[in-house]
Amino acid sequence: MMSSFEDILRTVGSEVQEVLQNVNTAALAYAAEQLNSGRRMFVMGEGRSGLAGKMFAMRLMHGGYDVYAAGETITPAIQENDLLIVLSGSGKTPGLVHAAEKAVDSGASLLVFTTDPGSPLGKLSEGNVKIPAATKYRREEEPDTIQPLGNQFDQSLHLMLDALIIYAQEQNGSEDNDAFFARHSNLE
Repeated sequence: MMSSFEDILRTVGSEVQEVLQNVNTAALAYAAEQLNSGRRMFVMGEGRSGLAGKMFAMRLMHGGYDVYAAGETITPAIQENDLLIVLSGSGKTPGLVHAAEKAVDSGASLLVFTTDPGSPLGKLSEGNVKIPAATKYRREEEPDTIQPLGNQFDQSLHLMLDALIIYAQEQNGSEDNDAFFARHSNLE
């Protein structure tokens, strides 16, 4: 049976809303404290989570934070007291785990956004935010979704990260749209 486009939109929207309503707000408040700690931040993920990470890093830059997208050619070395933010649905992507281990060995702090706080990345981190969404693995504890692969995780992650920046900015003495716009790219 074929669904209508309206039914699909409604279902996807409701799935993402349910995930967002089940994110632990105390964990998000901790994440906002980390964003507002004044440290340099490095954001990384792979695949679509990596794309969400680049969007997050861009919005952090617009908010006046000292942030880098890890893996870019102009990204400096991570150092003691820096913050590495890793986005990984499974929490076990080998390249991300390796990078997180190197960051921790360098004395940096680690903040992880994942569906599995008990994963290798979750265990390495000082704090993690659980995104209770489905991944491509469809583990028993994950919610049902009509969406393929990790779409539910990536979409929920993106919206939650945007909300996190809004919250962090409010805690930090909110900047308005004009302040964000002043840091927006103007070479286009």
